[in-house]
Amino acid sequence: MTIKTKLNTLFLCFGILFLVSSCETKIATPQSVGLSEDSLKIATQRLHNYVDDGKLPGTFVRIIKEGKVVYNDRYGLIDIAKNKPVEDESLYRIFSMTKPVTAVAIMTLHDQGKLNLDDKVSKYIPEFSNTQVYENIDGKHTTIPQKKHLTIRHLLTHTSGIPYGWEWSYVDSIYNAKQHMRKDWTIEEMTKDIATIPLKFQPGTQYNYGLGIDVAGYIVEVVSGMKLDTYFKAAIFDPLRMDDTRFYVPKEKQDRMTELYTRDENDKLIVLEDKDIKERIGAGVPPKLLLGGAGLISSMGDYEKFCRMLLNKGKLNGKRVLSERASEIVMTNQNPEGFEGAPGMGHGLSGTVNLESGEYSWGGAAKTSFWINPTHNLIVICYTQLFSQPSEYAQEFKAAVDGAIIDSDSN
Repeated sequence: MTIKTKLNTLFLCFGILFLVSSCETKIATPQSVGLSEDSLKIATQRLHNYVDDGKLPGTFVRIIKEGKVVYNDRYGLIDIAKNKPVEDESLYRIFSMTKPVTAVAIMTLHDQGKLNLDDKVSKYIPEFSNTQVYENIDGKHTTIPQKKHLTIRHLLTHTSGIPYGWEWSYVDSIYNAKQHMRKDWTIEEMTKDIATIPLKFQPGTQYNYGLGIDVAGYIVEVVSGMKLDTYFKAAIFDPLRMDDTRFYVPKEKQDRMTELYTRDENDKLIVLEDKDIKERIGAGVPPKLLLGGAGLISSMGDYEKFCRMLLNKGKLNGKRVLSERASEIVMTNQNPEGFEGAPGMGHGLSGTVNLESGEYSWGGAAKTSFWINPTHNLIVICYTQLFSQPSEYAQEFKAAVDGAIIDSDSN
């Protein structure tokens, strides 16, 4: 299909109804909610260029404003070898976009009075009672006690001192050697092993992206008495009718699954041959290791529902998942006063927060991203599947959306 044909299809979508994931979703034109259609046309052309130039296999982008879908663009392929186009029902590895789901699960338990964010992690996982903090004294590796106890809030804001093992440090080298996410074990076993490793720094003093939210996922299991996938389904997915979101792909839905790509030494797109990732989602049954920080598969429609719920203060289509206060906590800055983060940015629970606009956002390793902006009553979700390679397609598109806002928003 040519670019011209694709663009014509897109522009028709601005003015007519198209199939979306929920029959209760309202449709509108961008102009009717204060977005410049001319600006979005230019943004669309740039977005498509990533596919036409061979930089991405395909893209799927949706904009929801004032509670209405105003843009729904599918372009390119989910499987290049099979020439399979991007469809509304295509399934994607959302990797770290799992993290906000875990944060919401924690806050449902908070709403039930079963935990508090400032509870000690050791209250639920006793092995953390003896976890030390790494310190280099006179060039020697040693450990000291925690000055402030590790809390659930620390886990959900990446201030726990639990890294992934991606940086150059002594503690990172331990994590890198252990490869926690690639072992055939449970989240309980993984978490208890993490408790034996020194924290990289004193809890709450620094930011370091890592496995803390996976530890929070195990706390969900401990407090709820359910496996993480079972609790996600009962507390979040069923109420929101997120029927396509799981830690695996059922056999009857595997034809909807996107291929995961990387680029070779000649910068050409190739399928990523990662046995661990493929076996985890392709077996047709839940994996043994349920990663609350990286494990979910989802569709555009499902994640839209999740974002709408947060923007609607914890409620969607008559179903309340979170209290208003809990949803507010997820999407507001949780860093302590004086904490030095990126200029103008804070951190909510499992996502960054723009301190001026209140916009809450996060992304996944395969270049999926979302933004929820309560100031403009706006949601933007961008999907593709490119692993371990840089791409700014989503950030560029989001910047264009921000530039397309042409009028004041109603509350």
